Amino acid sequence: MTTSDNPIVISGAGLWTPEHSVSNEELVEAYNGYAEKFNREHANEIESGEITAKPLSSAEFITKASGIKSRYVFAKEGILDIDRMRPFIPARSNDEVSQQAEMGLNAARKAMAAANKKAADIDVVIVACAYTQRSYPAIAIEIQDQLGIAGFGFDMLVACSAATFALQRAYEMVKAGTARCVLVVNPELTSPQNNWRDRDSHFIFGDVATATIMESAATCSAEHSYEILSTKAVTSYSNNIRSNFGYLSYADDTDPYGEDKFFIQNGRKVFKEVCPMAAEHLTSQLQGLGIENAEVKRWWLHQANINMNVLIGKRLLGRAATSDEAPIVLDQYANTASAGSLIAFNLHHTDLQSGDLGVICSFGAGYSIGSLVLRKR
Repeated sequence: MTTSDNPIVISGAGLWTPEHSVSNEELVEAYNGYAEKFNREHANEIESGEITAKPLSSAEFITKASGIKSRYVFAKEGILDIDRMRPFIPARSNDEVSQQAEMGLNAARKAMAAANKKAADIDVVIVACAYTQRSYPAIAIEIQDQLGIAGFGFDMLVACSAATFALQRAYEMVKAGTARCVLVVNPELTSPQNNWRDRDSHFIFGDVATATIMESAATCSAEHSYEILSTKAVTSYSNNIRSNFGYLSYADDTDPYGEDKFFIQNGRKVFKEVCPMAAEHLTSQLQGLGIENAEVKRWWLHQANINMNVLIGKRLLGRAATSDEAPIVLDQYANTASAGSLIAFNLHHTDLQSGDLGVICSFGAGYSIGSLVLRKR
Protein backbone atom coordinates (compact mmCIF):
# COMPACT_ATOMS: atom_id res chain seq x y z
CA MET A 1 0.00 0.00 0.00
CA THR A 2 1.56 3.28 -1.09
CA THR A 3 0.68 6.96 -1.12
CA SER A 4 -0.58 9.08 -4.02
CA ASP A 5 -1.20 12.83 -4.27
CA ASN A 6 -2.89 13.07 -0.87
CA PRO A 7 -0.08 12.59 1.72
CA ILE A 8 -0.97 11.12 5.09
CA VAL A 9 1.38 12.00 7.93
CA ILE A 10 2.36 11.15 11.45
CA SER A 11 2.11 14.55 13.11
CA GLY A 12 2.49 13.79 16.80
CA ALA A 13 4.09 11.22 19.07
CA GLY A 14 3.86 10.76 22.83
CA LEU A 15 5.78 8.60 25.30
CA TRP A 16 4.87 7.99 28.94
CA THR A 17 7.41 6.23 31.14
CA PRO A 18 6.40 4.82 34.56
CA GLU A 19 8.19 6.25 37.59
CA HIS A 20 9.28 2.84 38.89
CA SER A 21 12.16 0.81 37.45
CA VAL A 22 13.75 -2.52 38.29
CA SER A 23 17.43 -3.12 37.52
CA ASN A 24 18.87 -6.48 36.52
CA GLU A 25 20.70 -6.61 39.85
CA GLU A 26 17.47 -6.13 41.83
CA LEU A 27 15.66 -8.65 39.70
CA VAL A 28 18.37 -11.29 40.02
CA GLU A 29 18.65 -10.87 43.78
CA ALA A 30 14.91 -11.51 44.14
CA TYR A 31 14.78 -14.34 41.61
CA ASN A 32 17.79 -16.16 43.11
CA GLY A 33 16.26 -15.79 46.57
CA TYR A 34 13.06 -17.38 45.28
CA ALA A 35 14.96 -20.14 43.44
CA GLU A 36 17.09 -21.04 46.46
CA LYS A 37 14.01 -21.17 48.68
CA PHE A 38 12.18 -23.34 46.15
CA ASN A 39 15.13 -25.73 45.90
CA ARG A 40 15.37 -26.04 49.69
CA GLU A 41 11.67 -26.69 50.11
CA HIS A 42 11.63 -29.30 47.34
CA ALA A 43 15.02 -30.91 47.98
CA ASN A 44 13.62 -34.43 48.23
CA GLU A 45 11.61 -34.19 44.99
CA ILE A 46 14.59 -32.67 43.21
CA GLU A 47 16.89 -35.45 44.46
CA SER A 48 14.43 -38.15 43.35
CA GLY A 49 14.06 -36.54 39.92
CA GLU A 50 10.36 -35.76 40.31
CA ILE A 51 10.94 -32.06 39.65
CA THR A 52 13.82 -29.98 38.33
CA ALA A 53 15.78 -27.57 40.49
CA LYS A 54 15.36 -23.89 39.71
CA PRO A 55 18.56 -22.58 38.07
CA LEU A 56 20.16 -19.40 39.38
CA SER A 57 20.71 -16.31 37.29
CA SER A 58 22.99 -13.28 37.06
CA ALA A 59 22.77 -9.73 35.79
CA GLU A 60 25.53 -10.54 33.30
CA PHE A 61 23.54 -13.47 31.90
CA ILE A 62 20.51 -11.25 31.29
CA THR A 63 22.50 -8.51 29.56
CA LYS A 64 24.36 -10.98 27.35
CA ALA A 65 21.20 -12.89 26.42
CA SER A 66 19.03 -9.85 25.71
CA GLY A 67 20.82 -6.52 25.96
CA ILE A 68 18.41 -5.53 28.74
CA LYS A 69 19.81 -3.76 31.80
CA SER A 70 16.62 -2.51 33.47
CA ARG A 71 12.91 -2.11 32.88
CA TYR A 72 10.14 0.29 33.91
CA VAL A 73 7.10 -1.10 35.70
CA PHE A 74 3.70 0.36 36.47
CA ALA A 75 3.89 -1.03 40.02
CA LYS A 76 7.09 -2.23 41.64
CA GLU A 77 5.60 -3.50 44.91
CA GLY A 78 5.44 -7.29 44.97
CA ILE A 79 7.81 -7.99 42.08
CA LEU A 80 10.87 -8.36 44.30
CA ASP A 81 9.01 -10.17 47.10
CA ILE A 82 10.18 -13.80 46.85
CA ASP A 83 6.90 -14.97 48.39
CA ARG A 84 4.85 -13.12 45.76
CA MET A 85 6.91 -12.55 42.57
CA ARG A 86 4.36 -10.44 40.75
CA PRO A 87 3.35 -6.76 40.89
CA PHE A 88 0.66 -5.65 43.32
CA ILE A 89 -1.85 -3.56 41.37
CA PRO A 90 -4.95 -2.93 43.51
CA ALA A 91 -8.31 -3.30 41.80
CA ARG A 92 -10.08 -0.08 40.92
CA SER A 93 -13.81 0.49 41.06
CA ASN A 94 -15.80 0.70 37.85
CA ASP A 95 -16.13 4.43 38.43
CA GLU A 96 -12.37 4.98 38.41
CA VAL A 97 -10.13 5.32 35.37
CA SER A 98 -8.58 1.95 34.62
CA GLN A 99 -4.84 1.44 34.87
CA GLN A 100 -4.35 1.00 31.12
CA ALA A 101 -6.51 4.00 30.32
CA GLU A 102 -4.46 6.07 32.76
CA MET A 103 -1.25 5.00 31.03
CA GLY A 104 -2.71 5.67 27.60
CA LEU A 105 -4.04 9.07 28.54
CA ASN A 106 -0.60 10.17 29.71
CA ALA A 107 0.91 9.32 26.32
CA ALA A 108 -2.09 10.52 24.29
CA ARG A 109 -2.00 14.02 25.74
CA LYS A 110 1.68 14.32 24.81
CA ALA A 111 0.99 13.18 21.25
CA MET A 112 -1.92 15.61 20.92
CA ALA A 113 0.25 18.47 22.15
CA ALA A 114 3.01 17.57 19.67
CA ALA A 115 0.46 17.50 16.84
CA ASN A 116 -1.33 20.68 17.98
CA LYS A 117 -4.58 18.76 18.16
CA LYS A 118 -7.60 19.19 20.42
CA ALA A 119 -10.25 16.59 21.12
CA ALA A 120 -12.56 18.11 18.51
CA ASP A 121 -9.95 17.47 15.81
CA ILE A 122 -9.85 13.69 16.38
CA ASP A 123 -12.43 11.24 15.04
CA VAL A 124 -11.09 7.83 16.06
CA VAL A 125 -9.17 6.32 18.98
CA ILE A 126 -7.47 2.95 18.57
CA VAL A 127 -5.91 1.17 21.54
CA ALA A 128 -3.48 -1.44 20.24
CA CYS A 129 -1.33 -3.55 22.56
CA ALA A 130 -0.41 -7.08 23.55
CA TYR A 131 -2.92 -7.40 26.40
CA THR A 132 -5.94 -5.46 27.61
CA GLN A 133 -6.98 -5.67 31.24
CA ARG A 134 -10.60 -6.37 30.30
CA SER A 135 -12.57 -7.42 27.26
CA TYR A 136 -15.18 -4.68 27.38
CA PRO A 137 -15.97 -1.85 27.41
CA ALA A 138 -12.97 -1.16 25.18
CA ILE A 139 -10.05 0.70 26.74
CA ALA A 140 -10.10 2.88 23.60
CA ILE A 141 -13.66 4.02 24.33
CA GLU A 142 -12.66 4.83 27.91
CA ILE A 143 -9.74 6.95 26.68
CA GLN A 144 -12.01 8.55 24.08
CA ASP A 145 -14.46 9.49 26.83
CA GLN A 146 -11.77 10.87 29.15
CA LEU A 147 -10.36 13.06 26.37
CA GLY A 148 -13.80 14.25 25.22
CA ILE A 149 -13.37 12.91 21.68
CA ALA A 150 -16.46 12.32 19.53
CA GLY A 151 -16.58 9.57 16.92
CA PHE A 152 -15.58 6.06 17.93
CA GLY A 153 -12.87 3.88 19.42
CA PHE A 154 -11.88 0.25 19.48
CA ASP A 155 -9.21 -2.10 20.83
CA MET A 156 -7.08 -4.41 18.72
CA LEU A 157 -4.57 -7.05 19.82
CA VAL A 158 -1.76 -8.24 17.56
CA ALA A 159 0.85 -8.94 20.23
CA CYS A 160 4.14 -7.18 19.44
CA SER A 161 2.87 -5.88 16.09
CA ALA A 162 -0.26 -4.26 17.51
CA ALA A 163 1.08 -0.70 17.23
CA THR A 164 2.22 -0.90 13.61
CA PHE A 165 -0.92 -2.76 12.55
CA ALA A 166 -3.03 -0.06 14.20
CA LEU A 167 -1.06 2.68 12.45
CA GLN A 168 -1.87 0.96 9.15
CA ARG A 169 -5.57 0.95 10.07
CA ALA A 170 -5.30 4.66 10.92
CA TYR A 171 -3.59 5.36 7.61
CA GLU A 172 -6.34 3.56 5.71
CA MET A 173 -9.11 5.49 7.48
CA VAL A 174 -7.57 8.89 6.86
CA LYS A 175 -6.70 7.94 3.27
CA ALA A 176 -10.26 6.77 2.62
CA GLY A 177 -11.72 9.91 4.18
CA THR A 178 -13.63 8.05 6.89
CA ALA A 179 -11.64 9.96 9.53
CA ARG A 180 -9.84 13.28 9.54
CA CYS A 181 -7.46 12.38 12.34
CA VAL A 182 -6.79 9.18 14.29
CA LEU A 183 -5.18 8.73 17.70
CA VAL A 184 -3.39 5.40 18.17
CA VAL A 185 -2.52 4.51 21.79
CA ASN A 186 -0.33 1.64 23.02
CA PRO A 187 -0.64 1.16 26.80
CA GLU A 188 1.66 -1.82 27.24
CA LEU A 189 1.01 -3.11 30.75
CA THR A 190 2.99 -6.33 30.36
CA SER A 191 4.31 -6.91 33.88
CA PRO A 192 1.22 -8.78 35.19
CA GLN A 193 1.56 -11.30 32.33
CA ASN A 194 5.26 -11.92 32.90
CA ASN A 195 6.38 -15.08 34.68
CA TRP A 196 8.68 -13.59 37.31
CA ARG A 197 9.55 -17.12 38.55
CA ASP A 198 11.08 -18.27 35.26
CA ARG A 199 14.81 -17.60 34.81
CA ASP A 200 14.63 -17.51 31.02
CA SER A 201 11.78 -15.00 30.71
CA HIS A 202 11.40 -13.06 33.99
CA PHE A 203 13.65 -10.26 32.78
CA ILE A 204 12.13 -9.70 29.34
CA PHE A 205 9.25 -7.25 29.73
CA GLY A 206 8.65 -3.71 30.92
CA ASP A 207 5.68 -1.34 31.05
CA VAL A 208 5.23 1.85 29.00
CA ALA A 209 2.68 3.78 26.93
CA THR A 210 3.10 5.40 23.53
CA ALA A 211 0.68 7.33 21.33
CA THR A 212 0.69 8.54 17.74
CA ILE A 213 -1.42 11.01 15.75
CA MET A 214 -2.22 10.30 12.08
CA GLU A 215 -3.82 12.88 9.76
CA SER A 216 -3.73 14.39 6.29
CA ALA A 217 -0.83 16.68 5.45
CA ALA A 218 -3.44 19.29 4.54
CA THR A 219 -4.51 19.64 8.19
CA CYS A 220 -1.07 19.21 9.76
CA SER A 221 0.40 22.10 11.76
CA ALA A 222 3.01 20.16 13.77
CA GLU A 223 6.66 21.15 14.03
CA HIS A 224 7.72 17.63 13.04
CA SER A 225 5.74 15.50 10.62
CA TYR A 226 6.46 12.39 8.57
CA GLU A 227 4.81 11.45 5.32
CA ILE A 228 3.88 7.78 5.08
CA LEU A 229 5.26 6.42 1.82
CA SER A 230 4.22 2.82 2.38
CA THR A 231 2.67 0.45 4.89
CA LYS A 232 3.07 -3.31 4.90
CA ALA A 233 1.90 -6.13 7.14
CA VAL A 234 2.25 -9.90 7.07
CA THR A 235 1.35 -12.78 9.38
CA SER A 236 2.47 -16.40 9.41
CA TYR A 237 1.09 -18.79 12.03
CA SER A 238 3.55 -20.04 14.64
CA ASN A 239 3.31 -21.45 18.16
CA ASN A 240 6.84 -20.39 19.04
CA ILE A 241 5.54 -17.36 20.93
CA ARG A 242 2.34 -18.00 22.84
CA SER A 243 0.18 -17.28 25.86
CA ASN A 244 -2.83 -19.46 26.68
CA PHE A 245 -4.28 -17.08 29.25
CA GLY A 246 -7.99 -16.54 28.67
CA TYR A 247 -11.53 -16.93 29.87
CA LEU A 248 -11.79 -20.58 28.79
CA SER A 249 -9.64 -21.53 31.79
CA TYR A 250 -12.82 -21.18 33.84
CA ALA A 251 -14.47 -23.86 31.73
CA ASP A 252 -11.64 -26.28 31.02
CA ASP A 253 -10.65 -26.70 34.70
CA THR A 254 -6.97 -25.90 34.06
CA ASP A 255 -4.90 -23.68 36.32
CA PRO A 256 -5.68 -20.11 35.15
CA TYR A 257 -2.16 -19.10 36.23
CA GLY A 258 -0.31 -22.20 35.05
CA GLU A 259 3.03 -21.96 33.25
CA ASP A 260 1.42 -21.93 29.80
CA LYS A 261 -0.83 -18.99 30.72
CA PHE A 262 2.15 -16.62 30.84
CA PHE A 263 4.33 -15.45 27.97
CA ILE A 264 6.27 -18.45 26.68
CA GLN A 265 8.55 -18.74 23.67
CA ASN A 266 11.02 -20.98 21.92
CA GLY A 267 13.64 -18.25 21.71
CA ARG A 268 16.08 -20.06 19.42
CA LYS A 269 13.44 -20.86 16.82
CA VAL A 270 12.06 -17.31 16.99
CA PHE A 271 15.53 -15.89 16.43
CA LYS A 272 16.28 -18.23 13.54
CA GLU A 273 12.95 -17.74 11.77
CA VAL A 274 11.97 -14.12 12.44
CA CYS A 275 15.28 -12.36 11.66
CA PRO A 276 15.46 -13.35 7.97
CA MET A 277 11.69 -12.91 7.65
CA ALA A 278 11.88 -9.32 8.94
CA ALA A 279 14.90 -8.40 6.83
CA GLU A 280 13.28 -9.75 3.64
CA HIS A 281 9.99 -8.01 4.48
CA LEU A 282 11.67 -4.62 4.81
CA THR A 283 13.96 -5.02 1.82
CA SER A 284 11.07 -5.96 -0.48
CA GLN A 285 8.95 -3.08 0.82
CA LEU A 286 11.71 -0.56 0.10
CA GLN A 287 12.44 -2.09 -3.30
CA GLY A 288 8.79 -1.58 -4.18
CA LEU A 289 9.35 2.13 -3.61
CA GLY A 290 12.59 2.19 -5.55
CA ILE A 291 14.56 2.82 -2.35
CA GLU A 292 17.82 1.11 -1.43
CA ASN A 293 18.26 0.01 2.18
CA ALA A 294 21.34 2.21 2.47
CA GLU A 295 19.22 5.30 1.73
CA VAL A 296 17.28 4.89 4.99
CA LYS A 297 18.53 7.33 7.60
CA ARG A 298 16.83 5.78 10.64
CA TRP A 299 15.54 2.31 11.45
CA TRP A 300 13.10 2.33 14.39
CA LEU A 301 13.06 -1.41 14.94
CA HIS A 302 11.12 -3.58 17.36
CA GLN A 303 12.92 -3.77 20.71
CA ALA A 304 12.85 -7.39 21.86
CA ASN A 305 16.42 -8.61 21.88
CA ILE A 306 19.70 -6.88 21.04
CA ASN A 307 21.00 -9.92 19.16
CA MET A 308 17.95 -9.94 16.87
CA ASN A 309 18.34 -6.25 16.12
CA VAL A 310 22.04 -6.61 15.37
CA LEU A 311 21.44 -9.51 12.98
CA ILE A 312 18.56 -7.78 11.19
CA GLY A 313 20.69 -4.66 10.84
CA LYS A 314 23.48 -6.70 9.25
CA ARG A 315 21.07 -8.36 6.84
CA LEU A 316 19.64 -4.97 5.85
CA LEU A 317 22.90 -3.06 5.50
CA GLY A 318 25.55 -5.72 4.97
CA ARG A 319 27.26 -4.50 8.14
CA ALA A 320 26.42 -3.66 11.74
CA ALA A 321 24.05 -0.71 11.99
CA THR A 322 25.28 2.24 14.06
CA SER A 323 23.34 3.45 17.10
CA ASP A 324 22.35 6.51 15.06
CA GLU A 325 20.97 4.36 12.24
CA ALA A 326 19.12 1.86 14.47
CA PRO A 327 18.75 3.25 17.99
CA ILE A 328 18.41 0.76 20.85
CA VAL A 329 16.15 1.53 23.81
CA LEU A 330 15.60 -1.97 25.21
CA ASP A 331 18.62 -1.66 27.51
CA GLN A 332 16.61 0.87 29.53
CA TYR A 333 13.00 -0.10 28.70
CA ALA A 334 13.35 -3.87 28.06
CA ASN A 335 10.84 -5.50 25.71
CA THR A 336 7.66 -3.40 25.82
CA ALA A 337 5.73 -5.55 23.32
CA SER A 338 4.27 -3.41 20.52
CA ALA A 339 5.54 -0.10 21.93
CA GLY A 340 9.26 -0.76 21.42
CA SER A 341 9.67 0.67 17.92
CA LEU A 342 7.48 3.63 18.90
CA ILE A 343 9.67 4.36 21.94
CA ALA A 344 12.64 4.45 19.58
CA PHE A 345 10.70 6.77 17.27
CA ASN A 346 9.68 9.07 20.13
CA LEU A 347 13.23 9.41 21.41
CA HIS A 348 15.02 9.56 18.06
CA HIS A 349 13.09 11.43 15.38
CA THR A 350 13.32 15.20 15.83
CA ASP A 351 16.91 15.37 14.56
CA LEU A 352 15.99 14.15 11.07
CA GLN A 353 16.12 16.67 8.25
CA SER A 354 13.49 17.30 5.57
CA GLY A 355 13.62 14.49 3.04
CA ASP A 356 15.27 11.96 5.38
CA LEU A 357 13.83 8.46 5.21
CA GLY A 358 12.96 6.27 8.19
CA VAL A 359 11.30 2.91 8.83
CA ILE A 360 9.16 1.85 11.79
CA CYS A 361 9.02 -1.94 12.08
CA SER A 362 7.65 -4.46 14.56
CA PHE A 363 7.91 -8.22 14.60
CA GLY A 364 6.59 -10.76 17.05
CA ALA A 365 4.03 -13.38 17.94
CA GLY A 366 1.85 -14.68 15.21
CA TYR A 367 4.35 -14.47 13.59
CA SER A 368 3.52 -10.92 12.63
CA ILE A 369 5.50 -8.12 11.00
CA GLY A 370 4.27 -4.57 10.47
CA SER A 371 6.18 -1.67 8.94
CA LEU A 372 5.83 1.90 7.73
CA VAL A 373 8.26 3.79 5.50
CA LEU A 374 8.37 7.49 6.40
CA ARG A 375 9.86 10.65 4.93
CA LYS A 376 10.49 13.71 7.07
CA ARG A 377 8.56 16.72 5.73
